[in-house]
Order: sequence, then C-alpha cells, then structure tokens
Amino acid sequence: MDDIVKQALAKWPNVPHCYGWLLLDARGHWRMRDERAQHLNLPGDRLQHAALCSFIARNYAADARGCWYFQNGPQRVYVQLEATPYIVRTDPVQGWLLHTGVALGAIDEVLLTEQGALLLRSADVLAQLDDRDVASVLAELQSGGNLVSDDTLIAWLEGANKASLTLQGHAVQRVEAATLPARFGYVSVPAPAPTQD
Repeated sequence: MDDIVKQALAKWPNVPHCYGWLLLDARGHWRMRDERAQHLNLPGDRLQHAALCSFIARNYAADARGCWYFQNGPQRVYVQLEATPYIVRTDPVQGWLLHTGVALGAIDEVLLTEQGALLLRSADVLAQLDDRDVASVLAELQSGGNLVSDDTLIAWLEGANKASLTLQGHAVQRVEAATLPARFGYVSVPAPAPTQD
C-alpha cells in the first residue's frame, strides 16, 4: 500500500466505503461505473490513465469477507469482479503476468470451466486468463503426451471425454464457473456487510 494511502487512513479512519463504482473486467481493465452504468448493469467506462490504473493496482486488496477493493486514501472502493480477483496474460519476458503488472508465481492449479475459461492458481492468487490469450494457450494442452484436438477439448469440456489433460506439465481440472467464488473465497459483487443489532 502506498505511504500516502497509509497516512490518509491514519488521519481519516472512518470514511464510508464505496460500492458499485469500480469494476475489474475479464480482460484486466479497471472500469468506472457511474449511476447510469450501475442502474443498467453495464460494465462502465474503461480507465485509461496509466498513473491512476497503476495506483489502483498497487492499492488493491481483499477484506476478510473476500471482497476486493482499492484503498483510495481513507476510503475503500469495492471492486465488482467480472471474472476472478486477478486476470492473467501471457508475456514474452515474464511468462504469466497479472493485470496488476506483477508476474504470477509458480502454478499450483490449472482449471478449465465448462465455458472454456482457463484459470491459474498460484498460492492465494486465482487468475482467469485474458480471453485474447486463450486460443494460443489452449493449443498447448496435451493428453498422453500429444496435443489435444479441438474436438477432443470440446468433448472434455462437455464431460463426454474423461481424458487427462495437462498444461505445461500441470494436470487440468474441470470446474463449474458458478462454483469458483465459493471454492476460492471471493465475492464477485461486494455489498455492505449487514449491520449487527
């Protein structure tokens, strides 16, 4: 967390949290959601200011409930997740690169949803692969040492083929997209915690 953010938190510790105004899309872009976007359930306008995006990425964290937020000075701006808490891309130099600009650590799990979304887990970081990289990465899938054909992959996704798939030496697990938040402990659409009486 930036020092300026820590100082603001110390100076103004009780600023109300903000919900619904910021979204992380499935390509790793931050999106500002004005009242119209929220009302119509639209993704909002993509933030393009490099310094602002970098500031958000440096001050991005999760609370104890699994709700992700950006600490904007003394205020938490909670982030709606279109996919997972992190988005990963392929990078010719760093390999797997998170949307925050940090390299993904050693891969612990590779998961593939029924819709063909590929997810990588490294320790506590769960990241969905940017869809622009899916075709090239899925082309690396193997079964029994051979590359997997499109037909075999489709049958595997539909559950009709029980072959073991691997990606870069890691077993690929089939997972239902709807189960991801509960399995990995994150909240896609944060809301204020209910008040306790």
